[in-house]
Amino acid sequence: MLALSGKLSVTDDLLQRRADWLKSYRPRLRIREQGRVISVGDGIAWVAGLPNAAMDDLLDFDDGSRGLVFDLTEELVGAILLEETGDLTAGTAARLRGKPLGIAVGDALRGRIIDPLGNPLDGGGAPECVGWQPLEAASPAIVERDFVSQPLYTGSKVLDTLIPIGRGQRQLLVGDEGLGRSSLALDTVINQRGKDVHCVYVLIGQKRSAVITTIELLRDYDALDYTTLVVAEASALAGLQHLAPYAGCTIAEYWMRKGLHTLVVYDDLSTHAKNYRQLSLLLRRPPGREAYPGDIFSVHARLLERATCLNASNGGGSMTALPIIETQQGEIAAYIPTNLISITDGQVYLDRELFAGGFRPAIDIGKSVSRIGGRAQHPAIKREAGRLKLDYLQFLELEMFTRFGAKLEASMEKAIRRGRVLREIFKQERLVPLPIEFQLAWMMAFNEGLLDKTPTDQVRSLLENLQRAVAASGLTLDDKRDRWRSEVDLWLGIEEKA
Repeated sequence: MLALSGKLSVTDDLLQRRADWLKSYRPRLRIREQGRVISVGDGIAWVAGLPNAAMDDLLDFDDGSRGLVFDLTEELVGAILLEETGDLTAGTAARLRGKPLGIAVGDALRGRIIDPLGNPLDGGGAPECVGWQPLEAASPAIVERDFVSQPLYTGSKVLDTLIPIGRGQRQLLVGDEGLGRSSLALDTVINQRGKDVHCVYVLIGQKRSAVITTIELLRDYDALDYTTLVVAEASALAGLQHLAPYAGCTIAEYWMRKGLHTLVVYDDLSTHAKNYRQLSLLLRRPPGREAYPGDIFSVHARLLERATCLNASNGGGSMTALPIIETQQGEIAAYIPTNLISITDGQVYLDRELFAGGFRPAIDIGKSVSRIGGRAQHPAIKREAGRLKLDYLQFLELEMFTRFGAKLEASMEKAIRRGRVLREIFKQERLVPLPIEFQLAWMMAFNEGLLDKTPTDQVRSLLENLQRAVAASGLTLDDKRDRWRSEVDLWLGIEEKA
């Protein structure tokens, strides 16, 4: 009897739901647009018969291909292909999907290698993500943002002391090819181990050998566990290469909204700009300066403006962006570099002459700047780094006189000796990020004049010993300066007796 009553209650529920649906049902004309492909080639498809198509609408083709509406004319729709089969030809039917392009997001993406659509490239199964977000999104509103006040340590002596980067900042890495721009970015990612920073590394239009090298480096340095790689290699469709940075930004944005700190590396936006120029010319858009379309500035601006630091009421998370840009023969005033310099909060400029002269990393301190500056530095680091940049630039000017055999005063000769020691300190091997406590130790020793008499050929061994001593002491940045000074003095005294 109980079983019968249970069946009746289920039946009554179904009947009630059907009655409610019939009551609210309103007959209407249902129309589904169907277009057809007019031509296809070079990653572009022209489609006719979709009068209600809008920009960034997704298209499904009958052969299984997918596209994204990228251009609208009076008669045709220009779409970039995201997935292409060999059966896509003129006459293939096309339909609007009716939903925006997005990507699955969540913690399951940590340690994974995916394409801009979220498909796995590392041989594993599809990531079991808990969320989904559209690739195109508005940047956080002004009322959601906060001042950049927390440092993001890169492990580089020059950057952490003279050109500091804060969490939520957009710092451009600019220079010619082969000068170590990607190495600086990889150093920064490796240095985030154990610092609760989720990293996203976007590879745009790179050769497969370069992609494999990057993956192996991150794996060798145990950085792949907290890093997501978004890869659109050189052989990928041009549409995927265009969407790659937006996919990486969306993944990091999810964690930022959760109150976490993230770092995104775009390697590199020069290739991205060239790819966008190629797509625009294929879609017959009018070219502008250097054949780039007129909206190339907004393409990068709406990407980088999403990197910020949120206030406490919005979770307090941050997204730090490190876009990489390539120059030709050091021409920093070219079109794309100047666009990105105006968008970002500073730039790190790598110089070919410094690289050829053996100064690694080849950072030109005079042309590099961080518009956040000391606001993102720990008070102890800020205090010691106060006059370091100015002293180094003055040394470079004084050194010019020595090339002409000019006779210098004793004070100027002392400044030159100190500058040469400082230049030797700044030299650093790639993929060897250094702890910030060591940075404070060598700055304190240099500012107190404890390294003035050190021959330049002994600076490297002295710094290695100093690094070991600092690591063994257990000192932190919050310890008092007097304790730091006594420890450094004690160590240097032992070295002199030895």
